[in-house]
Amino acid sequence: MAKKTVRDIDLRNKRVLCRVDFNVPLKDGKITDDTRIRAALPTIEYIMEQQGSSLILMSHLGRPKGKVNPDLSLKPVAVRLTELLGREVKIAPDCIGEKAESMAAELSGAGGVLLLENLRFHKAETDNDSEFARNLASLGDVYVNDAFGTAHRAHASTEGVAHHLPGVAGFLMEKEIRFIGGLLEHPEKPFVAIIGGAKVSTKIAVLESLLSRATELLIAGGMAYTFLKVRGTRIGNSLVEEDFLTTAGSLLEKAESMGVNVLLPVDHLVGSSFAENIEARAVDDVNIPDDSIGMDIGPRTIDLFKSAISKARNLIWNGPMGVFEFSAFDRGTLEIARSVAECQGITVVGGGDSVAAVNKFNLAAKIDHVSTGGGASLEFLEGKELPGIAALS
Repeated sequence: MAKKTVRDIDLRNKRVLCRVDFNVPLKDGKITDDTRIRAALPTIEYIMEQQGSSLILMSHLGRPKGKVNPDLSLKPVAVRLTELLGREVKIAPDCIGEKAESMAAELSGAGGVLLLENLRFHKAETDNDSEFARNLASLGDVYVNDAFGTAHRAHASTEGVAHHLPGVAGFLMEKEIRFIGGLLEHPEKPFVAIIGGAKVSTKIAVLESLLSRATELLIAGGMAYTFLKVRGTRIGNSLVEEDFLTTAGSLLEKAESMGVNVLLPVDHLVGSSFAENIEARAVDDVNIPDDSIGMDIGPRTIDLFKSAISKARNLIWNGPMGVFEFSAFDRGTLEIARSVAECQGITVVGGGDSVAAVNKFNLAAKIDHVSTGGGASLEFLEGKELPGIAALS
């Protein structure tokens, strides 16, 4: 899965067309979290350091659905990037057309940085229209993709452009491929996979992919109750996907036949209803009372999971242990996050909620790799070939 990176191509005196993920949260026209912008800085700064090179950045923001929406303009991003780089970042009024072409041409040899306006103001972007991709490609001499978060989409800027320009990975993309791809291709054992989240239906492909690689699967979150019900456990009013009971049962059988140890919750924190202000009650048993909803793993489950985590040489975590958004039910996710941070093996956290959890608890710096892609990291773990990666040299 090794891909060429910006280190492997001569960028001197080139106009570099770089796909980044600047899909940042905005409130009243202001950026509320610039993490994604900062994550792209190593690649941006490396390109700018190359003699005579100039940089054209392209990204989407939100879901304008092919129509111009001033509220989703990348202008605030250009302002923030100017502050972070200490040099002006100009923004083109569109991502294609005469003005974008002339502004890109003016950069040549000047070491300038240009940000194209929101790609998704054009439906042709998500349609991966070949003419639109060709127009984007005409702005640069080489193509760099550093937007792992969109690598699972075959869009014009993530896949189509690579048919017209030599394409390589940026440093962020390289890191994602190295860590997540490395876990899938040659994991060191014991390899522990912690999979949480609400539904089996969204994670079953990941679980099946990991069966042939992991030594232990730790399953929690709302999805665990479907597996517990299959085992004959009483789950009260907890979330269950009746349509996936057979699938869950088959996975447990397959895991046993392959020698993969599956750990499920053995105790719980429950509530009387799914609400933030309800009282958390401990259930020191695998069975949940009929009038209760499982909301988090209990202390014995935490200890069970932490014991497995402490022995891991490789570890992947995707999905919270419970309803960690509610403070009364965040302990399970917090304790597992701390345990992952303390693990001496290689640790990778992927998926939006898991990333949100390690950020909430200020533990991201202690994780070897925190993935920048939600859906992309999920599909990568499923073993799928991501179009944005496949298109690179």
